[in-house]
Amino acid sequence: MHIESISYEVDGIGMTGHLAYDDNRKGTRPGVLLAHEGPGLDPHVKGRAERLATLGYCAFALDYLGAGEPVRDVQRTMERLAPLMADPAVPRRRGLAGLDVLLDQQTSDGDRIACIGYCFGGTVALEIARSGADVQAVVGFHPGLTTSPDSHRIKAPVLMCVGTDDPLLPLEARVAFEQDMKDAGVADWRLDVYGGVGHSFTNRDVDEMGIPGVAYHERADARSWASMLGLFSETIDG
Repeated sequence: MHIESISYEVDGIGMTGHLAYDDNRKGTRPGVLLAHEGPGLDPHVKGRAERLATLGYCAFALDYLGAGEPVRDVQRTMERLAPLMADPAVPRRRGLAGLDVLLDQQTSDGDRIACIGYCFGGTVALEIARSGADVQAVVGFHPGLTTSPDSHRIKAPVLMCVGTDDPLLPLEARVAFEQDMKDAGVADWRLDVYGGVGHSFTNRDVDEMGIPGVAYHERADARSWASMLGLFSETIDG
């Protein structure tokens, strides 16, 4: 397994992403761009990149906040996210910078690219698609479901996996997202909604934070991963 830290710059900020692929395989393979949760690029998303690598993908976990250790303090996390939440152009720009890194890899097939994101990283993945980028699949896990006048530029199938009990994603936000997809004429999109499931349901370490409504959920984690792989089989595999 080839694992590498890759440094790059965007918005004058030094970023460090996490590249993983199986170096026993020859030639190019589908590429998957991953965007981390709000606290920063942590072992959870790095581990997901490595897991994808074992399945035959070239995976790059981008950095949209800047090199350094993830923060565990909720207030500090929100402070760091505030500029990105205030201006969609910022996460879009930083997401596209990560996409450029993935596309630069000789092991990545530029015609078979998926963007996936966790928590605010799901918003980053959506903003990449809303740029009109030529990606083939977009997936969000417990994402921020934003709306945008640019949603009509989405070319790829969209899958968003959400919990009904996510305190950061009320029902109104899901309804608004559905309406946004319909109004924009997005051809292929869906929501997987998991009953009784909260935020960060894919992250085994999140329970340590002790935040109400934020908890790992094994069944939802497994089901959302399977849904993602199903979408990949339709879009970037083969």
